[in-house]
Amino acid sequence: MKFVLGIVVLSAVIFFHELGHFLLAKASHIVVNEFAFGMGPKIVSFTRGETTYAWKLLPFGGSCTMMGEDEEEEAAPGCFNQASVWNRIAVVAAGPVFNFILAFLISLIVIGAMGTDPARVVEVEEGSPAAGAGLQEGDLILSYEGNSIANGRELYTDIQLDDVPLEDIELTVERDGEQLSITYDPTVITRYMLGYYYNQDSNAAAEVTDVIQGYPMEAAGFQAGDVLTSIDGYEITTQESLQAYWEEHPLDGSAVVLTAERDGETITAEVTPIEDTSASLGFSFNLAREKQSPFGVVKASFGEMRYWIHVTIKSLGTLLTGQYSVKDMSGPVGVVSAMGDTYDEVKSEGTLIIVMTFLNFAILLSANLGIMNLLPIPALDGGRLVFLIIEAILGHPINRKFENYVHIAGFMLLMLLMVFIMYNDIMKLF
Repeated sequence: MKFVLGIVVLSAVIFFHELGHFLLAKASHIVVNEFAFGMGPKIVSFTRGETTYAWKLLPFGGSCTMMGEDEEEEAAPGCFNQASVWNRIAVVAAGPVFNFILAFLISLIVIGAMGTDPARVVEVEEGSPAAGAGLQEGDLILSYEGNSIANGRELYTDIQLDDVPLEDIELTVERDGEQLSITYDPTVITRYMLGYYYNQDSNAAAEVTDVIQGYPMEAAGFQAGDVLTSIDGYEITTQESLQAYWEEHPLDGSAVVLTAERDGETITAEVTPIEDTSASLGFSFNLAREKQSPFGVVKASFGEMRYWIHVTIKSLGTLLTGQYSVKDMSGPVGVVSAMGDTYDEVKSEGTLIIVMTFLNFAILLSANLGIMNLLPIPALDGGRLVFLIIEAILGHPINRKFENYVHIAGFMLLMLLMVFIMYNDIMKLF
């Protein structure tokens, strides 16, 4: 059941994307040869007018095949290449735009039912630079380091991906209906770190919940799910005993010997901590959802859509900077698997939470699909838009045969990438 729900959500998002192309093509009097849901062989199909509507075997993807997308048919009435360049730009851009529209519409449902999480300051550390700069409890954060902030999750994401700057934190806040600019140098902390997070339940085993990329714990081969059992021969039985050990033996740069259990096996490794310099914001902020007025729901829904677009762009940036690699990307298999895992985590909380969780996935996927398709990569909508915009500027198209070769090459490379990502997704399941 959980995987069926995941497939339904993913398929609906892709279908809405193709629906955008289809509707704009029809509005531009471009002949649509086939409008299909899914990929592979047809299960059911029928023809109405000049268009064949089909349901295909594999529930991933969809297609909107227009007449004249190749140069051999460009002179036929109603073909794609005979439409004006602006109509073609509208048709190609409609897919990503419809994804953003879908993200907004689903946000209306989620925020209308569950509310949103305004990035409101809930506590300012007494005597901190933030307090000295005038930040107060109750201030609503509108921007952080020049980036507009729609909700608490967006502020949290920016902090996690970029870290807190070591100087000149810039905030724009709203207080009593007025906007204020606040700038301050944060408190800088230098400490030694192994690079992991652990279970915060004091009575539970000291389970590693995550390892930080590029830090010594990862380099030593430790993984999320490992349970720490000793440090330098000192027995660790619970999270509480782990915390007590670090309080008595703080890291000073010297190597430590860690022992952990993984699937019944014992793992031991010597790990040398590294010096880490970080900054403290000096305040905490809200991450809890609050109900909104009808106008607030609409405003927050625009913010929600923009937040997920922002997250997608920031995530792409981590690939470029090397913070994450292609191996960390997920395709359809990984996405459906993640939705299935989330279903297992929330199913005990009732039907409403399950529905809202999967609708949130739909918002994320729709915004993600919209942005990814706008990338200027051959074979994607963004790659086609590049050629169309050049045509609009020059007043004539680039050689169509050359353009087709570029898109074919891009498509082949994308298929290779998808096979690689799918292989990684399948390997992660075992």
